[in-house]
Amino acid sequence: MTIPEPPPSDQQQAGLTQSLRNLGATALGVLKARAELLVTEIEEERLRLLELLAWGVAAVLFFVFGLVMLSLAVVVAFWDTHRLLAAVILGMAYIVIAGVLFAIARSRVQRPRLFTASLEELAKDRDRLGTP
Repeated sequence: MTIPEPPPSDQQQAGLTQSLRNLGATALGVLKARAELLVTEIEEERLRLLELLAWGVAAVLFFVFGLVMLSLAVVVAFWDTHRLLAAVILGMAYIVIAGVLFAIARSRVQRPRLFTASLEELAKDRDRLGTP
C-alpha cells in the first residue's frame, strides 16, 4: 500500500517556479556570454586579417619597386650588347620565382581553427553539466 503524497503547497510551487526562473536566467546569461565571446573572436579575426593584408600589400609593392630598379640596372648594363636577351632572361626568372613562391605560399596556408575559445568554453560547459 502506498501513501499518497500531499499536494504541493502554494509556497512549494512558488519556490519551484522561482527555481525555474533562476535556471532560465542562468542559461540565458551563459548563452549571452558565449555569444559575446564569439562576436569578439570574429571581430579580432577580421582585424587581424585586414592588418595582414595591409602589410602584405606594402611588402609586395616595395618588392616590385626593387625588382623594377634591379631589372633596369641589368638592362642598362647590357644595353650595347644584349639588352633584349637580358630583359627576356630577367622576365622569365621573375615568372619562375613567382611560381615557386606561389607554390610555397599555397602549401603553407593553414587555416586556423576559428572560434577556438568559444568551442573550448562550450566544451567546459558540457563537461560541467555532465553531458557526453
